[in-house]
Amino acid sequence: MNLYTPAECAANYAAAGRNKTQLPLVKMFLLAVLAGFFIAMGGAVTNTAAHTIANVGAARIVCGLLFPFGLAMVILTGSELFTGNTLMVISLLDRQATAGGMLKNWCVVYLGNAVGAMLTAVGCAFGGQLNYSGGQLAVFTMKLAAGKCALPAGNAVILGILCNLLVTAGVLLSLSARDLMGRVVGAYLPVAFFVICGFEHCIANLFYIPAGLFAGMVPAYASLAAEAGVDLTALTWGNFLLRNLLPVTVGNSLGGAGLGCLFWYCHGRRSA
Repeated sequence: MNLYTPAECAANYAAAGRNKTQLPLVKMFLLAVLAGFFIAMGGAVTNTAAHTIANVGAARIVCGLLFPFGLAMVILTGSELFTGNTLMVISLLDRQATAGGMLKNWCVVYLGNAVGAMLTAVGCAFGGQLNYSGGQLAVFTMKLAAGKCALPAGNAVILGILCNLLVTAGVLLSLSARDLMGRVVGAYLPVAFFVICGFEHCIANLFYIPAGLFAGMVPAYASLAAEAGVDLTALTWGNFLLRNLLPVTVGNSLGGAGLGCLFWYCHGRRSA
C-alpha cells in the first residue's frame, strides 16, 4: 500500500515530535511565523471569496474549498503550527520528548504563529486589500470579527475542541501518505469539514479578528460599517483576547492533545 499504517504513522510522528523539540529557537520561531502567514492567507482568501455571497451555505462551502490549502502549505513546507503541534503528546507518551521540550515548542510556535498571522492582518487592513467591492470586504471582515468576539466562552471552548480534533486528524492523515497527492488530500478534507461547520481555530482567529480590529482603525472602513448598520460594540481587543482567543486556544489544545493521546494508546503504545 502507498501509505503508512496507523501504527507506523504513530511511530513516525513520535520521532517527528522529538525532532520538533530539538529545533534551534530561531528556526522554530521563523517556521512558526511562516505557518501563521499560511493560515492567515487561508483566512484572507476565504473572506475575499465569500464576502458578497448572501447564501450562508454557499459561502461556507466556498470557504471550505479554499481554506484547507493553508494547512497543506504548512505541512509540505515543514512549517510549525501550534494546533498541529498539540499532537506532540504522542512523542511525550512514547518517551521520545520531555514535557519541558514540548511546552517550549508550543510557546515559541504559538508566538511565531501570532506574529505571522497578525502581520498579515496589518498588511490586508492598511495595504488596501480590503478595498474590494467598494470597501464591502472591510465591512464583512469587521462584521465577522465582531461575531467571533461576541461568542460565549463556553461555546468557544467546545467549537475549539471540535475544530482541532479535525485539524490534527488532517495532520495524521496527511502524514500517513507517501506521495504528494495523498498528503494534500489527507490534510484537505478534515479541515474543509471544520471550516464549513464554522468551528473555531485560534491561529486563524489571530488573523480574522485583528483584521477586523485594524480595519476599524481606517476611517473610511469604519464609516462604511456605520452606514451599513453593523454593530461593532463587541469588537474590542479585550473581547478578542478573553472571550475568543483564550477559550478557543484551550479548546484547540484539549481537542488536539486528546486525539493524540487516543491515537497513541490505540496504535503507538507497544513501541513505548
